[in-house]
This record gives sequence, structure tokens and C-alpha cells, in this order.
Amino acid sequence: MRFLLLLIGLVLSAGSRADLNCNVDLKYGLVVNDRQIRVIDESRTLYQINGYEQLIVLGNVVELNKQQARDLKDISKGIHYVVPKMIILATEGVELAVETVEHVYQGLVGTDHQSYEKVQSSLQRVQRRIREKFVHANENFYIGPGRLENVNDLVDREIEEQIEQAINTSVGGVLSAIGGLTDGGSEETEQKIEDLSQRLEIMGQEYERQVGTKAESLRKKARWFCNKMHHLDKIEEKLRETVPELRDINVIITKDTMKKHKGLN
Repeated sequence: MRFLLLLIGLVLSAGSRADLNCNVDLKYGLVVNDRQIRVIDESRTLYQINGYEQLIVLGNVVELNKQQARDLKDISKGIHYVVPKMIILATEGVELAVETVEHVYQGLVGTDHQSYEKVQSSLQRVQRRIREKFVHANENFYIGPGRLENVNDLVDREIEEQIEQAINTSVGGVLSAIGGLTDGGSEETEQKIEDLSQRLEIMGQEYERQVGTKAESLRKKARWFCNKMHHLDKIEEKLRETVPELRDINVIITKDTMKKHKGLN
């Protein structure tokens, strides 16, 4: 049982939890293509950056001084670079989480167990919501508003609950199967326990070999992304301080800037 709980813990830590606490929110959605960046509130464009130089806020072109133009260019180049990679990272992260949960469940319980369809249904909802939040369609990259957190926890609370539901269903099925080991004679029970123990050992080794490497790679990418978003947040703050039209539009929200604004109030 200790090994089973350890294995489930590994799935949680590498699948939907990570050792990185990024604390980055997007208050608005971002649409990015080669020509422009648009900041949108539902279907309304709050502002857009054409190329790296032109800023349009609520339909009006904003004239910038040299320093403001440099800051606009920096944040524009950063967003153009980060957003496509962010979408890839989110997709890879949730795919790894889903793959890991399915692999553990199938290995311990099998696809014939009555709860397997529930697991698949929950995991499919997770994948569908990720595709809605992180979109690459034609030439456009889109990230929806909400929290960007950890390696695979790049989802809002509702999606997180669906992953937890899948995990809980999996654990329930696993424990049900283990409970069945008490049926039959002692020799038969001992053999079943020995078989399960061997399966767990093999799965643990395979997990470390396959999933562990992928998870660590995602952690490194997420750390890079987190640092980049904090850097872009600082540039955005400079623009909001010096460009009056942007003062009330805060796209990237981090713990540092939240503390700063609380201190000013």
C-alpha cells in the first residue's frame, strides 16, 4: 500500500502539481500573430500593438516618446516570443498529466473496470478545456484570461477539479481492486498480492524512465516561462506608469506588482 500511495503521489506531483510556484495571472486574453498583438476582454479589443511600434488603445493611436517606444518594442517582442511557446508548454503539460493517470490506472486496474469510462471522460474534459484556453488556429495564437501556474497546472480551478476527479476515480478503482485481494484462500491471496507488488515495481521503474524525464523537461521550460512573464510584467508596469491610456489596463498580474499596488493605495 505504501508503494501504491507513493506511485499516486508521483502522478500528482509530476502530472498536476509541481515544485514551481509562479504566481502569474492574465487578466485579459491575448491574441498574437506575426503582424500584431491584441489584448481582448471577451470579444472587445482593449488595445493592440501593430508590429513593434504602433500602439492603439480603444481604437485611438497613441503617440509615444522614445523611451515609451523602446518599452513597447521590448514587451511586444517578448509576447511574440513567449505566447506560442506557452501554448506548446500547456499542451505538453496536460498531455503528460493525462498520459500518466491513464497509464497508472490501466496498469493497476485495466480497461475493463467499471470506472474506466469515468476516468476517460474526466480526462477528455481536461483536454477539451485546455484546447479552449490555449489555442493555435491558422496564424493566430490565443491564451485566455486566468491563472498561469506551475508546470502542468496551467488551468483554472474548474479544470483542476476535473483532473482531481479523474485521480479520485482512479484511486477508487485501484483500492477496489486491492480490496478484492481478500477474497479466496490465503495462498491465492498471497499470490495476488505478489503479482500486484511486481506490477507496481515495474510501473514505478517505467514511470521514472519515461515520465520523470518529460516532467523535469517541462519544469525547466516552466521556470523559463515564469521568469520571462515576470520580466514582461515589469515592462508593462513601466508603460502603465508613463502612458495614461494604459493606466487602467493591467494584463499581466504577478505577486510583486500586486504588492506594489497595494502599497500605493
